Amino acid sequence: MSAKPFIPKGTRDFGPVEIQRRHFIMEHIRSVFESYGFQPIETPSFENLTTLLGKYGDEGDRLIFKILNNGDYLSRFRDSDESVTDTDLHKVTEEISKRGLRYDLTVPFARYVVMHQSEFSLPFKRYQIQPVWRADRPQKGRYQEFYQCDADVVGSKSLLQELDFIHIYDEVFDRFGLEVEIRINHRGLLTALSELIESPDKVVDLTVALDKLDKIGLDGVENEWRERGISEEAIQRLAPLFDMPREFAAQFDILETMLGTYSSGREALKEMRFLFDTAVNLGLRRATLRWDVTLARGLNYYTGPIFEVVSKEVELGSIGGGGRYDDLTSVFGGKEMPGVGISFGLDRIYLVLEELDRFPDTVAHNTDLLFVNFGDDEVVQCLRWAQEMRAQGIHCEVYPESAKMKKQMSYADRKGIPFVAVLGSREIERGRMALKDMRTGEQSEATPAEAIARIQEKMI
Repeated sequence: MSAKPFIPKGTRDFGPVEIQRRHFIMEHIRSVFESYGFQPIETPSFENLTTLLGKYGDEGDRLIFKILNNGDYLSRFRDSDESVTDTDLHKVTEEISKRGLRYDLTVPFARYVVMHQSEFSLPFKRYQIQPVWRADRPQKGRYQEFYQCDADVVGSKSLLQELDFIHIYDEVFDRFGLEVEIRINHRGLLTALSELIESPDKVVDLTVALDKLDKIGLDGVENEWRERGISEEAIQRLAPLFDMPREFAAQFDILETMLGTYSSGREALKEMRFLFDTAVNLGLRRATLRWDVTLARGLNYYTGPIFEVVSKEVELGSIGGGGRYDDLTSVFGGKEMPGVGISFGLDRIYLVLEELDRFPDTVAHNTDLLFVNFGDDEVVQCLRWAQEMRAQGIHCEVYPESAKMKKQMSYADRKGIPFVAVLGSREIERGRMALKDMRTGEQSEATPAEAIARIQEKMI
C-alpha cells in the first residue's frame, strides 16, 4: 500500500478560486506600480549563497533554505579519516551547498543592479512579484513559501521616492477597501539611540531586539537587551520610547530633546518632518499615517526611513513593509548606490480580504456557458458557436461526451456555470439555441448574438 501523499510543512496548494483571488490582488498592485512608472523584472528562484549570506543578520541567515550541491559531495569524508561530525559545520556547509532559495526580493535586486547597471538609466524603478522562501516556523499568516510584491528605486536619494511609496500603499489598499495604518520610523533615530546610551557598537543588538516588540512584548525586549550586554541604565534611558503620544508634533518635540544633539538624530528628524508634512498636505485616500518610534525592521541593510503597514480591522501582523538602503549594492562590488523600496505581503493581504469578505463576487470568473453535447452531429455546431462567443469575451466550454442530460446539467451545477445552451437538430435548423439560466430556471430561445447580450447583461 502506497503512502498517503502530503506537502511540505509551510507550503500550500491553491485551487481555482484561490488562484483567481490571488491574481486579483497581484493585478491591482501591478497596476498601481506601473502607474507610478515602475517596470517589471524577474530573478532566479535561487541564488549563490555568497549573494544571500550576511545581508539579513544572523537570524535571517539561519532561515535561508540551502540547496544541496550536485554529485557525491560527501566522498572526501568517506575517503579520509575525518568524519563529518568532527568537521567544522561551516566547512561542511561549503562542501555540500553553494546555493540557496532567495529569502527576499531586495538582495537579488541589488545583485541584479550591479550586474545590469549598463542596461538602464538612473533612477531605475523596478517592481517584482515572485515567491520567496524562509525556514521559519509556520503559523497563521506566516509560511515557508510565500509571494512578495516589491517595488524599488535605485539611484536617487530624494525623499520624493518615499512619498511615492506612502501613496502607493494608500492607493492599493484603498482599491481593496481596507483600512490600514502606515507606520514610519527612521533608522537614523535608532543610530542616535545607540549614541544616547553611549553604546554605538550596540545599534544592531538594539534594533534586532526592538524589532520583536510585537511578538515578545516590552519585558521580552528588555530581557533580550540585557542578554546582549545593554546596561540597566541604558534601558532606563530608552524607556520614553514605549510611552510616546500618538500625535506627530508631540513625538517630534520629545525626540528632538532626546536625540537632537546627535547628527544622525537631527538629520532623521528633518526627514521625518518633511515626509509627514508633505504627505498630510497631499492627502491620503484611506490609510492612516503614524510615526512609530519603536519600529525597527531588523534587516541590517536599512539605513533611512522604514515602513510597516498593518490592518486596522484584522490582527495579523504586518501586511507590507520596506525602507531605504543606501549602500546595499556596494557589497556586490558595485559603486555605492542609494535605494529605497517597499513590499506587499500577498498572502496576508489575501487572509485579510478573506476574513472581512471583501473579495468582489466577480473575482472568481468561472465558465459562463456550457454547451450540452447531444452527439457528433450537434457538437460541431456547438464548437462553432463556442468559438464565436469566446471571441466576444464569453467564457464557455462544450461538454466532452454525449452523456445523459442529467449528468451534464449536474456538471454545470457543481461547477457553478450560470448558463447552459441546448442545441438539438431543430434548434440548429433555426439557427438558435435553448438558453437556460441555471440560477432562475428561466429558459428561452436565442441566437448566438442574443445569447451573448443576455449573458453579458447578467454578468454585470
